[in-house]
Amino acid sequence: MRALRRILSWNVNGLRACDAKGFRRWLDRADAEIVGVQEVRSPAGKLPRRLLAPRGWHTYFSAAERAGYSGVGLFARRAPEAVETSLAHRGFDAEGRLQLARFGRLVVANVYFPNGNGKDRDNSRVPFKLRFYRRLFERLEKLRADGAHVLVMGDYNTTQCDLDLARPKDNRRTSGCLPNERREFARWLAAGWVDTFRAFEPAGGHYSWWSQRFGVRERNVGWRIDHVLASPEAMRFVRAGFILRDVRGSDHAPVGVDVDDGIFGS
Repeated sequence: MRALRRILSWNVNGLRACDAKGFRRWLDRADAEIVGVQEVRSPAGKLPRRLLAPRGWHTYFSAAERAGYSGVGLFARRAPEAVETSLAHRGFDAEGRLQLARFGRLVVANVYFPNGNGKDRDNSRVPFKLRFYRRLFERLEKLRADGAHVLVMGDYNTTQCDLDLARPKDNRRTSGCLPNERREFARWLAAGWVDTFRAFEPAGGHYSWWSQRFGVRERNVGWRIDHVLASPEAMRFVRAGFILRDVRGSDHAPVGVDVDDGIFGS
């Protein structure tokens, strides 16, 4: 019987701030093979050594050009053969939103998808967000065609349907719930990508993000916007999809999958 490997994703809402609340201890106790983090908000050169080079982990970071904004990071027990960070698009690449890490036949895409809100919460960034989705989709479809087992994990900033948020009627016009955003998400699913959490849990009431207003998380008034999608080739090896709701340190909870180590191929 093959061993199971845990792969986790967490929007940490500032890695140094999350570390002050226990990230480093959590990382070592999470029993994970690969951990992707989003919204790092710091270039690697400004991270303390405990985060930049923790014992037992290989680390990789991609920062935004704008200070204190966006950024993704990867912690891996095994070294990937390659890590790519570019979509060959100046606007997307400047925001540090992507890592494509190859581990044998497995490719893990660690992604911080754009929020559609502009500076005045006016949905003005929705077109940019949708262009990012489409550009990434094209890149990932090529990986599938080349025979890779692909997992796409991160903060998608989109709810798949009303089941994914506690108060859908109050958010009809809010980015993350807009019809054109959901249609783009649905296009991925129609192309064969699998929402790993929903493959194991069809019920509502499960969320990965909560407003930081007092008592909101305790009342579970949340959204499920953090996802792990699997290509059909990768889904054959996925044994569980879950949200670690009780892990604190960010306004998001970690999400993840347990996979048969055959996913790495040969």
